Amino acid sequence: MAFLLSQLGHRSASVFADLVASIDLTPPHAGILRAIAAEPGRSQQALSGQLGLLPSRVVAYVDELEDRGYVERRRNPNDRRLHALYLTAAGKKVMGKIGELGRQHERLLTAGLDAAQRDTLGQLLRTVAEHQGLTPHVHPGYRMLGAVKPVL
Repeated sequence: MAFLLSQLGHRSASVFADLVASIDLTPPHAGILRAIAAEPGRSQQALSGQLGLLPSRVVAYVDELEDRGYVERRRNPNDRRLHALYLTAAGKKVMGKIGELGRQHERLLTAGLDAAQRDTLGQLLRTVAEHQGLTPHVHPGYRMLGAVKPVL
């Protein structure tokens, strides 16, 4: 069963990467946009902590998203050392596209299941993820972005 989950996880990640590439984004870009949309005004530091992503990597991704016009940084009025992150109008529009791609992704991965089976599968996977201590809505792959790989 673990091997099958691994196969499906790899397939799922590959399909999602291909889908978001169609709008010139990567999965980390999409995840960061989603996190900002879920909690506008969060600091880069708080976002880094939630995602388990190195702060320097968050800054680099936010720089890219800001350059594309999807995200804006605003000084936090309570602590001028912190930047609060918000989606722009273009960022909200691209989030709509990401949502459409996410629904397409789910349909592709659950093809062959009826609605009741999809619901059951979702419930079972949420239970397993919770039991494994996974953070809801945060891909564990963020922890590997920019990490130094050991030399063998």
